[in-house]
Amino acid sequence: MQQKNGEPLGAPKHVLIVGGGFGGLRAARDLAGAPVRITLLDRCNHHLFQPLLYQVATAGLTAEEIASPIRSVLRKQRNVRVLLGEVTQVDLEARVAHLAGGQVIGYDYLIVAAGTETNIYGHNDWQPYMVGLKDLEDAFELRRRILLTFEAAERCNNPEERRRLLTFCVIGGGPTGVEMAGAISELSRSILQRDFRAISGDMLRVVLVEMGPRVLAAFDPRLSAQAQKDLAQLGVEVHTKGAVTKISADGVQLGDTYIPCSVVCWAAGVKPQSLAKNMGIAVTRRGNIPVTSDCSIEGHPEAFAVGDIASFIPAGQSLPLPGQAPVAMQQAGSVAANIKRDLKQKKRKPFAYFDKGSMATIGTSRAVLQYGKFRMSGLLAWLAWIFVHVYYIIGFRNRTLVMFNWFWAYLTKRRGARLLAQAVAVPEPSLPAAASSPAQQPAPATEGVA
Repeated sequence: MQQKNGEPLGAPKHVLIVGGGFGGLRAARDLAGAPVRITLLDRCNHHLFQPLLYQVATAGLTAEEIASPIRSVLRKQRNVRVLLGEVTQVDLEARVAHLAGGQVIGYDYLIVAAGTETNIYGHNDWQPYMVGLKDLEDAFELRRRILLTFEAAERCNNPEERRRLLTFCVIGGGPTGVEMAGAISELSRSILQRDFRAISGDMLRVVLVEMGPRVLAAFDPRLSAQAQKDLAQLGVEVHTKGAVTKISADGVQLGDTYIPCSVVCWAAGVKPQSLAKNMGIAVTRRGNIPVTSDCSIEGHPEAFAVGDIASFIPAGQSLPLPGQAPVAMQQAGSVAANIKRDLKQKKRKPFAYFDKGSMATIGTSRAVLQYGKFRMSGLLAWLAWIFVHVYYIIGFRNRTLVMFNWFWAYLTKRRGARLLAQAVAVPEPSLPAAASSPAQQPAPATEGVA
């Protein structure tokens, strides 16, 4: 006799995990000792420590230091099989997942932890002129554009065009945008300008654009004000209450204000992966999967959604939990525990989020931190930020390398990962901007860009 999904009766339950990010990896690890078979599916073969992706984009770290092969991470866990592939559709009634290419995988339990992708709100015509920051390809492309911009500016004899080439615009004043703007400013003013003979610090301009009234809107207003002050000390111009109306090869339009620039980093928003809309269920206005108190999908207690792709509204509150790594990991741990309870025929427990606080770094020795009613900024907050991020990086080798590189950069004010992967033709800066800007070259198509 066989079960509905084709497995023989008495066989270990099959848990299908979609996504190898913080949530998916935590769920797989927490089920290590359970009598289940696990299949973990991801479009990439590595787990990416996304909070430090901006450091790869600004040459502070290499990709290998913040990414670990999923198979290597789980190699000692005998009940896990890792597959490289993309789930395009889920039939919740039949309990099967459809993969790109036509393969179908059945399951007894499903954990959807597919995460998000860059959201440019329907402005697909902007895509060739900006870069998001969701995966390694984005980081490589952003680093390539920054380095090529300096190469083009070094050869430029037109002062106006050189000013445009050396202007960098970051859109979005959340933690990613603030960290990115601070890192670009430090890279440009403290490091790269020393390597180029025709470029000086007063030629450089970094602009951070935030549509709301202040940066780091989720933080205490005092910390937000401190962050903006720190950004100003790093030479970053902050434009609040500014909605982007156009992005072109030559610059960014903010209402009546035009900012000529060469590199545009988009950190203004994300949206759930399209898989959420291909599961035969109603999603939220933003496209998230609504989940119940135990993170399961309504009407399907065997199917769960965790992390950025899920919409979990705590009891007594009106807003869902934010799309952050701690949320995803805690939800995944709760789901794994409830699957174990199911196997023991015990009652499930509802998920309860424990807020461990929030932090963001603005630059070397500058950060903000809030935990409950506790607030901190400056050097101590920066050291706490370093400790927390190093702690959550996977692998002793990676932790050691990251710590060494940060310590070396702190002492020497230098970054080593300033390499272009292949020989390129530097755009001629003397030509009209529309033909000469390195930011005009279209970014390679990736699944992480809307």
